[in-house]
Amino acid sequence: MGILIIVAVAAVIASQVMTTTAPITGMDGRRLPGSITSVEKVELNGTEQWIMIRGNDVSNPVLLNLGMGGPGGGGFFNATEFRPLEEHFTVVSWDEPGTGKSYGAVPFNELNRERYVADAVALTNLLRERFGQQKIFVYGVSWSSILGIWLARENPELYHAFVSSGQMVNTTENDRMGYELALRHLDEQGDTRRAEELRRNGPPPYHGNNVVSPYVAFLDVLNEIMGTPRFSLIVPVIPFFVPEYGYVDKINHTRGLIETFNVVYPQLEGLNFKEQAQELQVPVYFFVGRQDVNAMASLVEEYFNSLTAPGKKLIWLEGGHGLGSAENQNVFIDEMITQVRPLSRR
Repeated sequence: MGILIIVAVAAVIASQVMTTTAPITGMDGRRLPGSITSVEKVELNGTEQWIMIRGNDVSNPVLLNLGMGGPGGGGFFNATEFRPLEEHFTVVSWDEPGTGKSYGAVPFNELNRERYVADAVALTNLLRERFGQQKIFVYGVSWSSILGIWLARENPELYHAFVSSGQMVNTTENDRMGYELALRHLDEQGDTRRAEELRRNGPPPYHGNNVVSPYVAFLDVLNEIMGTPRFSLIVPVIPFFVPEYGYVDKINHTRGLIETFNVVYPQLEGLNFKEQAQELQVPVYFFVGRQDVNAMASLVEEYFNSLTAPGKKLIWLEGGHGLGSAENQNVFIDEMITQVRPLSRR
């Protein structure tokens, strides 16, 4: 038994120490000259955080992926969505503080808007210096689309453009609309048990030590409406599809998503970009699912129509939250290559 324990501990340690990301290879199967593939620990404002860098050519413009959502989702999981772009961008995916490989980077009670913006700006400047570029591109989805708007609003000189999918606009209005839609759906389906649970929870916003549970209760229903798996089913499974995670990272990803959400999401209660970010000084590209009822498509369209920016484009996708299907992925990739990347030459 003692030997088995030693072997198990050694396997866990090895999985953490030896994490890497697959090389980019040419037709001959060898590493492509000039390419970069790395998983790195970087110092951001006195803390150690983790990034993944992948690209065919380090002279390409840099695209910073802020992460998959949450708050607390991190960028290592959705990094696979950018694989087709690695020929055209140097893609940097960030595990933000509080999740995945950066789980313990910052005490949870210090996670707030100022912290996220400061760390994202520090990472941006690190990448600008490392790759010799005056500006970079930045992408966010769902929660990280909020961070992206903050960055574009407060530091426009650092970015060629801001790109998002599942754009959040007004969290409180968005969540109340989602709650009411979920409740109507359950009533129509005759699902009295879950409908009563939602009624007991009451409408959002929620407060207290465990806001995850009441939010997930209606978000699970919204996912069903959009034809996607429930959050309560996919969240524990997500990190096991990230090859760059060791065993501890996989556990910390789920822990971090829950703990970070509990701390950070209530801080977004007053968010309303129609009032707080009416004008941005960078081009903006919103990819919006027509059936998105997580980040309500109607609110994104209203915000887009009222937004002033040096360039803006709303690209409609079929389906729900995020990029989703292969067809939507193709639309995203084509737009990024043909419309977004050329902005780096201005």
